[in-house]
Amino acid sequence: MKWILLVGALIGVPGVRAQQAFTEGQAELVKVEKIFEGAPHAAFTDLIRFNNLWYCCFRVSDGHAGGTDGKIKVLLSSTGKNWVEQAEIELPGVDLRDPKLEVLPDGRTLLLMMGGSVYEGGTLKGRMPHFSTTQDGKVWTPPLKLLGEGDWLWRVTLNAADSQLYGVAYNIYPEKGAPPEEPENRARLYSSANGSVWRLVADLQVPGKPNEATVRFLDGGRAVMLLRREGGDRKGVIGVSEPPYRQWSWTPQAAPLGGPNFIVLPDGSMVAGSRGFGKTPGAHMVLFKMTETSLEPVLELPSGGDCSYPGMVWHDGMLWVSYYSTHEDGKTSIYLAKVRLNWVK
Repeated sequence: MKWILLVGALIGVPGVRAQQAFTEGQAELVKVEKIFEGAPHAAFTDLIRFNNLWYCCFRVSDGHAGGTDGKIKVLLSSTGKNWVEQAEIELPGVDLRDPKLEVLPDGRTLLLMMGGSVYEGGTLKGRMPHFSTTQDGKVWTPPLKLLGEGDWLWRVTLNAADSQLYGVAYNIYPEKGAPPEEPENRARLYSSANGSVWRLVADLQVPGKPNEATVRFLDGGRAVMLLRREGGDRKGVIGVSEPPYRQWSWTPQAAPLGGPNFIVLPDGSMVAGSRGFGKTPGAHMVLFKMTETSLEPVLELPSGGDCSYPGMVWHDGMLWVSYYSTHEDGKTSIYLAKVRLNWVK
């Protein structure tokens, strides 16, 4: 597959934090609440509605990476107001992180994807994604491995057009299959009918150490992808593709991304969330009005420091956003925001 650029070039100075002008009046924060603060470090959220219940998952540990192996907590709520811890998933010797939720094609089973890192004395020794499933939110299957050593299947999405799950796995040591990290990553698109067996769809061949990616599908099956890059100018890209998703066209964006997510709204428009920079100094949880080629920042949620990794759900005419942040007392906690998007009629 060729690397096809639609706009601009992916060159620049590593680490640049681009400042972006926010478009006022597009989005309005209605309410934000802290829903979890019971760990030294709580981060990397996702949010979904399943069987008329809210599910919010995240990692707990003593730091962003390394240290105590991470565990995955799952909170449930019937209203989105009062949350109950329903599960804590752990795997001895493995730092479980970046949990993501999706409903399997059968419509009866909830899939939990997790990264799995192995450390020895604070040094990364290996990585492999894991998954767990539930039908009632209470009993979860033991975490099982996916794909190969070094792969990280970050977020998966059900495509209604073909009843397949799709997700991007990235590998930071693609040639040797083991640490240390190599100069360039590999990012590949995979699909699955059941969440456990995955087949390769496309080698994305995006330069600049591509990693975290979210892919969604428009009516008719057209795919859109929001992809983070950690090399070169580190700026994110948006990709588009038609079935069977082997050829992608890419548009560079104005700024780096962190924990990128987006959803397609009922009117066909899109809203994205990511770590962003621009309205006030430092990193923040930022929402963007998104098209197939652009990200337009519209709202900065109460946040700061180590933050981002939103889960996003459209419900009852409102955008619900889970995220983590360190802006209160220097401690990472989990937040839930409700946002009105004024462009959605």
